[in-house]
Amino acid sequence: MEFLTEYGLFLAKVATFVVAAIVLVSIIVSATQKDRDDHEGEGELKIRKLNDQYRRLRESIQARLMTDQERKAWQKKKKKEDKAEKKATKKQPEPDATEEKTARVYVLDFDGDIKASDTDTLRRSVSAVLSVANPETDEVVIRLESGGGLVHAYGLAAAQLDRIRSKGIKLTACVDKVAASGGYMMACVADRIIASPFAVLGSIGVVAQLPNFHRFLKKNDVDFEVLTAGEHKRTLTIFGENTDKGRQKFLEDLEDTHVLFKEYVSERRPDLDIQAVANGDIWFGKRALDVKLIDEIKTSDEYLIEACERGDVISVSFQRKRTLPEKLGLATSTALEHTVWKVLSAFRNQKIQ
Repeated sequence: MEFLTEYGLFLAKVATFVVAAIVLVSIIVSATQKDRDDHEGEGELKIRKLNDQYRRLRESIQARLMTDQERKAWQKKKKKEDKAEKKATKKQPEPDATEEKTARVYVLDFDGDIKASDTDTLRRSVSAVLSVANPETDEVVIRLESGGGLVHAYGLAAAQLDRIRSKGIKLTACVDKVAASGGYMMACVADRIIASPFAVLGSIGVVAQLPNFHRFLKKNDVDFEVLTAGEHKRTLTIFGENTDKGRQKFLEDLEDTHVLFKEYVSERRPDLDIQAVANGDIWFGKRALDVKLIDEIKTSDEYLIEACERGDVISVSFQRKRTLPEKLGLATSTALEHTVWKVLSAFRNQKIQ
């Protein structure tokens, strides 16, 4: 027993030392990363040519469908072709300014939350694309997924896409799952909206909700005072007593925001019957096509694979480098989420049985 006690104390000391070392290293690395970010920027631009990605997928399945003999002959032929292509590329003369330029399709992604947190990376990606895109030949595709959120946040996100339109560059929005409310505000900026058959679109409306604890506080003899300078500085509160006058003003503000939303959509999609669709309802892909919320039923993969036949399809994304503490936190969050879903799935299966 004495040996086990000493051994346990030894393990506790080792564990304490290891934890302290990890914390210290995290602090040092975080400080170093912050200093590096201050000098080198907050992230880096990622460029991927999707033509190569789709080609590799096609070649992979082709190779698996061949016999061993056919595969060897095909691989030998392909090596010769690749070698000849590289040799021809090296011998190519400098491009002539009068020659027709290769059409390029730049692909951006936006995965929206309630705060439109992806706006900053979208802003940087748009700036990068606008510095090289040719309005005469090039196109920008935004793969958009968002159920909407804060008005001012999505207004700024939509303004980033407006920058593309204002430069005369063709803009296409692809919606595979959802572009509702603020998400549709972004999508309607595009020259053309493409959506999958069951994508959710619309929700052209404004909503605001908040709890009120006034009666609870009053019941427990707790006073809450709101002091303002300006008649409309505070209309509704969480803890104070709300008045009919305050509610009326709040509703007027919501209505005005809704009017602005409808005007924004109407300007960008003039063929849309805004009065028929701006009631807050949502439409699935095929129904959205009927009311002209979108222009075509197609998945983003279909559209981009077809675009590969017209020219170079290039994915552009700006990715902020995560610090070590952020990486550790993300790993912990992912593990916790995986565990929760595993427990819920086991519980659901048990109920089904």
